Amino acid sequence: MTGWTGRTATETAEAVRAGKVTPREVVAEHLARIERLDPHLGAFRKVLAERALHDADALADRPDLAALPLAGVPVAVKDNLPVEGEATRNGSAATPATPAAADHETVRRLRAAGAIVVGLTAVPELCVFGTTDSVYGTTRNPWNLSRSAGGSSGGSAAAVAAGLVPIALGNDGMGSIRIPSANCGVLGLKPGRGVVPAGLGVDDWSGMAENGPIATCAADAALLLDVLAGPAERSAAQPRPLRVALSTGQTAPGLPVDVACAEAVHDTGRHLAAAGHRVAADEVRYPAWLGAASVARWLAGTADDARPLDPALLNPRTRRHAALGRAVHRTGLIRAGQRARWQALLEQFFTRHDVLVTPALAHPAPPAARWHTRGWAANVLSNIRYAPFSHPWNLAGWPALVLPVHDPAAVRGLPLSVQLVAPPGGERLLLALAAELEHRRPWPRTAPDPAV
Repeated sequence: MTGWTGRTATETAEAVRAGKVTPREVVAEHLARIERLDPHLGAFRKVLAERALHDADALADRPDLAALPLAGVPVAVKDNLPVEGEATRNGSAATPATPAAADHETVRRLRAAGAIVVGLTAVPELCVFGTTDSVYGTTRNPWNLSRSAGGSSGGSAAAVAAGLVPIALGNDGMGSIRIPSANCGVLGLKPGRGVVPAGLGVDDWSGMAENGPIATCAADAALLLDVLAGPAERSAAQPRPLRVALSTGQTAPGLPVDVACAEAVHDTGRHLAAAGHRVAADEVRYPAWLGAASVARWLAGTADDARPLDPALLNPRTRRHAALGRAVHRTGLIRAGQRARWQALLEQFFTRHDVLVTPALAHPAPPAARWHTRGWAANVLSNIRYAPFSHPWNLAGWPALVLPVHDPAAVRGLPLSVQLVAPPGGERLLLALAAELEHRRPWPRTAPDPAV
């Protein structure tokens, strides 16, 4: 990559603020790259080329340009977040084609900070599943086009990993930022509850879903979080050295972990120990009811989101998921005390530790395929098998971050990643630790251009 594609958001914004490059030049280069590569990746549901160039020109005339933290930075927005003047299709033919009347609050904050929205990224229908494919196409992993980018923020993660944009906005209700970020070898952060405005569906999947940043480096993720959360959410510095726990155990019986995914955790521990942190193995004890508690909210959230839609236009797997969600509502399977019980167990664990490291995934990404045409059980079993480490932190409402390890081609030419977890308020702590690991074992920020 040459010119302004492949640069970080931080250095791009600095150059625009200093007048070294115009917003139009930056945006035009990224649009050209999208035009060349995205037909093979399927990261975008819709590219807003003409509008993005218009917005870039308007940005250049803003009197506060020199003070904007994301001045001229191209950004992609997940297609379940309203963007004024554009339909929010949420990966479905059942959703209305009516343009949104206003930006979602997170999108508004991006624009206010000087970012330029260049497109809406692909998602699975209603953002339910862990692979990104729908009636609008299949999103492929930039590292290996035969594998899925993951879901449901698969389009956003693929766009960042391929250098189509330096940063993207995703959201995460059962791992939907972290799963695709891990698949695509980029950094993804699910903030804790209430740090970033959510406003996802009826009730944010019973309070499990959050909006958050996807980036190629810790500095960009921190910059994007500052914009999304606001400076009031900055947390105090953490005393060092940190007490770091390593846990590679199964989240539930019958969900084994690939050897390479577990080794990534131990490799991370060695780097953190070399940096002076106190590292120890200590397995998290996931209660037997935890998976059912998360799945109940996942099902019920889908039922709520599907309620106003024509079921005949939904994929069969989504109809089945929503029907089960209605049964969850009828039978009262969502119990308020479950979250508090899980949080209490975690608080006890974290009296001994500051940060937890787990695998990001249990297995490499599944094939890039038309999963939306397959049955409900096949989809759910695939998702649970390869990505069981995400949902506990949605139920808890605690911050969790995934970042790549140093080997970009460890399994089937795909990156490996680990997950870092901290108690509430620990977003900046996780980002600081990610920056430390990035310095000690740098990862390739973007995938090589696909051989197309």
